[in-house]
Amino acid sequence: MPAQVGSAVCIVSGGLDSVCYAATFARRHYDICMITFAYGQRARREIDAARYFARILKSKEHKIIDISFMKGLYGNSNALTDSKQKISKEFAQNLVVPIRNAIFLVIAGAWAMSINARVVTYGAHLGDVQHYSDCRPEFARSMAEALNIADVDTISSGHRQQIEILSPAMEGLEKSQLLKEGYAILGDRLFRTWSCYSNGVNRANKYLHCGVCESCISRKKAFTAAHIHDRTRYATA
Repeated sequence: MPAQVGSAVCIVSGGLDSVCYAATFARRHYDICMITFAYGQRARREIDAARYFARILKSKEHKIIDISFMKGLYGNSNALTDSKQKISKEFAQNLVVPIRNAIFLVIAGAWAMSINARVVTYGAHLGDVQHYSDCRPEFARSMAEALNIADVDTISSGHRQQIEILSPAMEGLEKSQLLKEGYAILGDRLFRTWSCYSNGVNRANKYLHCGVCESCISRKKAFTAAHIHDRTRYATA
């Protein structure tokens, strides 16, 4: 067994992208610590999925951080926390949760520095960068610089080390490429991820992905592009 190469704090929502990326860091022999955020999202089932994958990936620790107060700040600015809004089939501005990744990265960065982790990861891939500013590599690099400046004195003294923020987009990965890597590690367990922006559709006491929201459609397209049979159960094909 190769030696550990350091620790990584992996932001994992329970969705396809963040789970696949965390899995790649476990395979790279990082000592992974997972962090999941309850920010008032409609899709609470993704948190249960994150718990499952924390066990599967043998995460050293899994923190579920309750920042649901953010829902009150967001108001009606986005459809992912405001259940009165319709979730669209294609990208729409109301799918953007204001600076969500910035909030996640700051909190994950604080934990990473506290445990002397070298890396913070999140699941932003190349397909995200067109519409979501806080998924772009330049944003991630700027966040890492800001976090390291914020603690520069303890870094300079050697009490802590600089952190690096990494994402699939920064490695040039599309969603389907990331999916292939994740499937090679996790196999059919990957179908336990939760991508649906809703909290699911109840059919015979089982909750299915809705199949028609923008995220479900992106999930379907990724499996098709990756040439992997999609065993996800959708309420609408």
